[in-house]
Amino acid sequence: METKEFEEKLLKEKQELDTTLSSTSTKNPKNQNDWEATYPDLNVDPSDKSDMADEVEGFDTNLGINNVLEERYREITAALGRIKDGTYGTCTVGGEAIELDRLQANPSARTCTKHA
Repeated sequence: METKEFEEKLLKEKQELDTTLSSTSTKNPKNQNDWEATYPDLNVDPSDKSDMADEVEGFDTNLGINNVLEERYREITAALGRIKDGTYGTCTVGGEAIELDRLQANPSARTCTKHA
């Protein structure tokens, strides 16, 4: 199986995720593969409760977005690791080849359709 095409797709998606995560999160200085949702600016005028509520709501939204995108980021990083170690395209459960159409739909797939 030619993995170069899949590697390019994964690297492109990882770069896009980096950009998107940067808009809602910051990298954990202790772990560059970990993202943390950006905390709200609580230095707003406390008498303006709607501004405070907007900041907290924004953080809640960023936290949800961060969790979904970070999970996808980890899946892509793991797939790139499998490419590097030569196990890409092999089901991590049963050891059989992952179907090409499955990999084309989701290049970070770690299991075949049977074990999905």
